[in-house]
Amino acid sequence: MLFSSGSQDSPHCIAARGACQSTVEDVRRTPFELAAVATAAVPGLTPMAAASAPDDAADFDSALLVDSEGKRWRVRSPRHPEASARLETEFMILRAFAPAIRAELPFLMPTVAGTVRQGALSTFVYAHLAGATRSIEELSTCSDSLAKEIGAALAAVHDLPQSLVNNADLPSYTANEFRQRKLNELDQAATTGKIPPALLRRWEHALEDVALWRFNPCVVHGDLHEDNLLVDGDSVTAVTGWTDLRIGDPADDFAWLVASNEQRFVESVMRHYTEARRDTPDGHLLRRSALLAEFALAQYLVKALAAGHSEMTAEAEAMLKSLADDIEQQNALAAEEAEAAAAELAAADALAAPAVVMVSEAAAAEGDSAKPTVSVTAIPESADDDVPAARPETAAATPSVTVAPLGEAATGVAAEDGSGESTNGTAPAPEAPSESDDTSTTALQVVEPAPLQDAKDH
Repeated sequence: MLFSSGSQDSPHCIAARGACQSTVEDVRRTPFELAAVATAAVPGLTPMAAASAPDDAADFDSALLVDSEGKRWRVRSPRHPEASARLETEFMILRAFAPAIRAELPFLMPTVAGTVRQGALSTFVYAHLAGATRSIEELSTCSDSLAKEIGAALAAVHDLPQSLVNNADLPSYTANEFRQRKLNELDQAATTGKIPPALLRRWEHALEDVALWRFNPCVVHGDLHEDNLLVDGDSVTAVTGWTDLRIGDPADDFAWLVASNEQRFVESVMRHYTEARRDTPDGHLLRRSALLAEFALAQYLVKALAAGHSEMTAEAEAMLKSLADDIEQQNALAAEEAEAAAAELAAADALAAPAVVMVSEAAAAEGDSAKPTVSVTAIPESADDDVPAARPETAAATPSVTVAPLGEAATGVAAEDGSGESTNGTAPAPEAPSESDDTSTTALQVVEPAPLQDAKDH
């Protein structure tokens, strides 16, 4: 079981929810109450209709408004100080995106129309963005066109200029700093005593594999998941949730994809992402994404314990145990497949070995009968001394051996003498081929082997 998230504060991994659950107010604001707040945030706004809007219910109360001109607005009111701080951070990040940068993106970004502070919490009003969120199940079965849109959106974020992050004084990590940060988080999770040992070993080995963490840091969204993608048909219309923008590992933004466990969907998005990126992604990106998706469960447990929430702690422990069991089953299945392959190879070798022995034994039993049915003898020299020696090229064209079946040794076929006629009165042997004659195996002359002829004469 994988839990999708690339960020410890991601609503999708619910780590932030665990940290804040104990401080959440019990009373929720209705859409009409949020509409009244919005009029204070945006002067001149006259709401005519209001309805609840989907959002992270543990952190925000949200509503969709329609004003007197038919224009739509979205209101987000935080339920606790940490959620308010996230909205204020996003507001600062959104202001860093100059119009020229936004124009180059293949999607829209939120635009803050106004804000109002009530005590320790700040409510924000945004211009409405077209599109709707889809579940990970719906996205994982989407068309290749939508997968291409998602890949292009990811590539556009990762190709953003790093100066955008640096100028806004946002976090920035090198590859080694990012790995060390995860090692520190693993140590913290291990101190809880509630992480299955198999998972601790698995994550520790992966984090100590330095080669796995060699990547080029880039701008990452940091909290990307299906709830922050707005889709209309086969198009990604907008990307929201810009609270964790930073320079770091691009695998962070792929964790939610890998956690879907839909290989076809992941491969399709990854292919289009690679095509759209300016820089070639490293070969270990998806493997790190899988690790980060798993590790999100440990982050969820740590935050639940810090919040003193027993129910969420029990939920985190159950999910960790389920993940450990799934990995154990996968390892056992892989071992069985390896054993079966080894057994199949051994059986194939065992079948091939007796065949060699049988051939050898048959050859030994046959004795002389296993010898070749032909013997090779030298061509007799011509008796005519006046015949000039063949030129090198003529000699090369003349076969240097003759082949005769052994089975004809007792048939009384006579050898050819030096006069050019056979001793039994048969026709003279053909002349040696010229340079233009055929040099294939049909030019070979079948004669009686000399040793066999001598034996017959005696």
